[in-house]
Amino acid sequence: MKICGIICEYNPFHNGHAYLIERVKAESGCDALLCVMSGNFTQRGDAAILEKHVRARHAILAGADAVIELPAAFATAPAEIFARGGIRLLSSIPAFASLAFGCENGDAKTFLTTAKAMRDEDKAFRAALHAQLRNGYSLTSARSTALESCGLAQEAALLRSPNNILGIEYCKALLAERPKATILPVRRRGAGYADPTMHVQFSSATAIRSALKGGNIDPVRNNVPDFVLKDLQNTTDTHDFGTLAVYAILTLPIESLRKILDCSEGLENRLYTLAKKTPDYDAIVAEATSKRYIASRIRRIMASAVLGIDETLIRESLCANLYLNILAVRKCRAQQILPVLAESPWHILLRNGDEKALSPAAKRCHAADSRAEDIYAAVTHSSPPYGKRTVFV
Repeated sequence: MKICGIICEYNPFHNGHAYLIERVKAESGCDALLCVMSGNFTQRGDAAILEKHVRARHAILAGADAVIELPAAFATAPAEIFARGGIRLLSSIPAFASLAFGCENGDAKTFLTTAKAMRDEDKAFRAALHAQLRNGYSLTSARSTALESCGLAQEAALLRSPNNILGIEYCKALLAERPKATILPVRRRGAGYADPTMHVQFSSATAIRSALKGGNIDPVRNNVPDFVLKDLQNTTDTHDFGTLAVYAILTLPIESLRKILDCSEGLENRLYTLAKKTPDYDAIVAEATSKRYIASRIRRIMASAVLGIDETLIRESLCANLYLNILAVRKCRAQQILPVLAESPWHILLRNGDEKALSPAAKRCHAADSRAEDIYAAVTHSSPPYGKRTVFV
C-alpha cells in the first residue's frame, strides 16, 4: 500500500479542503489518504473552533481514510517545527510515499529548489539573512530577501505566501526524513490564506471563523460541506482561552516564560508588563506585535504558557519515537489501514490506556496532549472526551 499524507488543521473544514482531497485522490496515485491534523489548539496559537474528533470525522466524510493527531508540542509551534513534527510522524510509517499540500503558486521543482537553498544556507545566503535579521525583520521576511539577493527571485516569491512557507518547510523536513517521497503541491481555489472577505463558495477558514464569531452563519452555508455546517451551528465560544492565557503570563515565573520557544530577547518581560497593564488578550497581542515579532508568534508563546509546552519538550519530542494517536478511521477500510499503520515503530493509540506502553519521552509529549484536552474542555465548557479515542466513521 502507498499512502499520501496531508498535514492540516481543518479549523474548520471547508470547500477548499474538500477540493484538495479530491485532487489528491485523483492525482497522487496512492492507495490511501492519511491526514495528520492538529488537535484542539492550532499553529496560530488559538483554540480550535471545533473539538478534534469532530474535525477528524469531517475529514473522513470528505474522503480521507484515517486521521492522526499532530501532537500539541508541534501543533502550536512555528512553521518549521509544525512541519518537522508532521513529516516525522508520516515518515515513521513505511507505506508513506507522497505528501500533498495546498499552495498559492509554484510547482514541485521550485518548492524543492527553495527548500534545498534554505537547508544548505551557503555563505552568500547566510550573510544576507543575518543582515536582514539585524535590521529587525522577521525570519520569514529575512529569508525571502536573502534568497532574492542570491539571484533566486522565483524561490523568494514563494516565501511571500503563508501556505507556500509551510510547503517549503514540509520539503525541508522531507529532504531530511524521507528524501524519496514525492510532493504534490495543489493550487488553492478561491480566497487566499487568511483572506477576511466572505466569498460565494471558496472562503478562507479565517473568514468563516470571523463570520461565525459574529453570529452570521448564512454566508458560511455555501462554503462548507453540509456535514460541517451542521456542527458549526453548535460551536462554543473560546473567549475564555484569552483570559487563561493572560493569567498564565502573569503567574508563570519569568524564568519559565523564557524557556518557551521563541520567547527570547526580553519578550518574556514585555509580555509580563503588558499583562499587568491590561487583562485584554487581544490588546496584549496587538501591542506586542512588531516588524520583528509577528502576531502569531505572540499567540503561540501565550498558548505554550497555558499548555505547559516549553522548548525542552519540543526538542526532546523531535528526537524521540512518539506515537500515532488515531483520531478517526474510515470504518470500511479499517482492516486494511490499521495493520499498515501498525508497521510503524511508533506505538498506535486506539483507546485509553495504550499510552502506558510509551517511552518516557513519548509519555511527556502525550501528557501535553492530555493537558490540552482538559484545558480545551474547560474553556469551551464541554466534557473532556474521556474514554474516547478513535472514531470509526
